[in-house]
Amino acid sequence: MTRDVAIVGFSQRQMKEFDGSPTCVELLVPIFQELWEQTGWTKTDIGFWCSGSSDYLAGRAFSFVSAVDAIGALPPVMESHVEMDAAWALYEAWVKIQTGLVDSALVYGFGKSSAGELRRVLSMQMDPYTVTPLWADAVSVAAIQARAGIEGGVFDEAQMADVVARSMSDAATNDSAIRKGATTTGDVLAQPLYADPLRRWDCAPVSDGAAAMIITAADAPGFAKLKGSKAWITGFEHRIEPGALGSRDLTVSESTRSAGAAAGVDGIDLAELHAPFSHQELILKEALGIGDDVRINPSGGALTANPMFTAGLNRIGEAAREVWAGNSQRALAHATSGPALQQNLVLTMEARA
Repeated sequence: MTRDVAIVGFSQRQMKEFDGSPTCVELLVPIFQELWEQTGWTKTDIGFWCSGSSDYLAGRAFSFVSAVDAIGALPPVMESHVEMDAAWALYEAWVKIQTGLVDSALVYGFGKSSAGELRRVLSMQMDPYTVTPLWADAVSVAAIQARAGIEGGVFDEAQMADVVARSMSDAATNDSAIRKGATTTGDVLAQPLYADPLRRWDCAPVSDGAAAMIITAADAPGFAKLKGSKAWITGFEHRIEPGALGSRDLTVSESTRSAGAAAGVDGIDLAELHAPFSHQELILKEALGIGDDVRINPSGGALTANPMFTAGLNRIGEAAREVWAGNSQRALAHATSGPALQQNLVLTMEARA
């Protein structure tokens, strides 16, 4: 029997560069404090902690260990880590609650992309024998995917520019967005090509950031004292596709389609899609069967800020905020990892009286 689990707290930081190069502990402590203020809980109410980050991005082994200092030495905690976006840490925490081993969890992630050349760092996730030695960077791989979609008639450059213009315009009121402001399709198309057929705004800005979220079962001991609204998780699944780019059709996302079918996408009125490139939103929309009546990325999405290892969790948090505010009755959130939408996670949530 599935336990009812709700998202009850979310806090984030997104920026172009960390001001003064703070440590991950200095970033996370105030974010955790915001969660305590939102929920009325303290760390003694948390049964499990799980983080998402990357040693490759940090440039040192076991970089996540130092972040544990933000939790504090006492009381002792149950803690875990995934070398992925914190959205997958959230999945681990949700499974942990479903097993009955814990009743609540705090999930957090962090990443400093500005410390190196991100598009080159991400080459390390490619096949180590046949692709990584070529240094096929992340933007170039995405450009190959976009070109395949255009040549195949799946979408065109004007549709890609529409996505960019809407995202930047919607992000105008988002304090966390890096790239934002009223933008037209013409403004986007007027830009020179950056990685043919992609223009600069077709690509998410390199971003630093950290984020944290609290989820809890309805029967958790401290549930009654929780403050604020709740977004109830109704479906949660992720799927992966082959790493070899030539072994799959890059113009479709079968893993997203499969994860969405398992999570249940019927009746959604809002979707936060983790699309670091404009054309990827179009691929995801088709894979999930999202109609034109569904609001997509009212926060601006990853095209306006894309901190590695928290951007996926941010999509879930932004969707939850819309549910808390009464702007959505049933929302979908998506996270991606790997080259050209290789691995995809879908979560659905709803408001309840």
